[in-house]
Amino acid sequence: MIIDLRSDTVTRPSPAMLQAMMAAQVGDDVFGDDPSVNALEQKAAAMFGMEAALFCPSGTMTNQLAIRVHCGPGSEVICEGLSHVFLYEGGGIALNAFSSVKTLTGNLGRIDAMQVANAINNAEDVHQPVTRLVSLENTMNKGGGSIYDFKEIRKIKDVCTENGLALHLDGARLFNAMVETGDTAKDFGEVFDTISICLSKGLGCPVGSLLLGTRDVIKKARRFRKVMGGGMRQAGFLAAAGIYALDHNIERLREDHKRAAIIGQILSKKSFVKSIYPVATNIVIFELPGEIPASDFVAVMATKGIRCATFGKHHIRFVTHLDITDKHLELFEQNLSF
Repeated sequence: MIIDLRSDTVTRPSPAMLQAMMAAQVGDDVFGDDPSVNALEQKAAAMFGMEAALFCPSGTMTNQLAIRVHCGPGSEVICEGLSHVFLYEGGGIALNAFSSVKTLTGNLGRIDAMQVANAINNAEDVHQPVTRLVSLENTMNKGGGSIYDFKEIRKIKDVCTENGLALHLDGARLFNAMVETGDTAKDFGEVFDTISICLSKGLGCPVGSLLLGTRDVIKKARRFRKVMGGGMRQAGFLAAAGIYALDHNIERLREDHKRAAIIGQILSKKSFVKSIYPVATNIVIFELPGEIPASDFVAVMATKGIRCATFGKHHIRFVTHLDITDKHLELFEQNLSF
């Protein structure tokens, strides 16, 4: 039995999800007549109390579309230095939006309103790019699945409003945060100008993310999606999986969090673990002693049927998901040695 903890993107559709996909009504989404895609977009927008949504192949695309809509040549984006939009999207902010980035160092990847206020450039200073956008990530992947305090998010929104800035949320794992805090989708929809949510991580879909925003923003994003090659045809088969996931796979994220906490407890007893990030959701990041390269650890784990990912020279990441069961955890504890 392989225990695949590399990411929550490695899941396979459940039989019920596959059945929903096979029963989907489809059309041509580029022409706007795929009923399943339209239903998914309407469902997600209504869930967050936002006007419209756009179905895309990936969270990288939805993030980049949002940044492209909000920014342009000479603009600057404020984000935490560990943000996915900065580290893991191929330099897309520069390539797609022709914009620069000002990175901040937060607490487990979370920045605060004071940091944002201090990072805004003087719009009258011709030597500096014009600050246009603040991007937050919740949960924070590189912060070990850390969660923003919604009160701080509201303070950041106030700073953005006072300074004429847009506020974007990379919510790839937003539902993980919501089930832990009790904050609602509509709470987030009221605060953010655009939100990216991923269906292929904790929610178990094979493909897909959604960008949420106003009708005008989504109209512009749809044009940029086409330019990026993101226009899909009979995408309703994939959209049906998304509808199923939103209906059935959100509350069960609590199970992933419980299993991640157990992994954290198991790791805390191991001599090869130097430190562990606080386990808040479904991500467990730990540090190895300096003499153990992360790549060596991953290779040894593979021989024991445990798949994991390097997260730096001496850091490892485990991620729980709907295909990890209690039986997997039992085997994990039995086989985890270095």
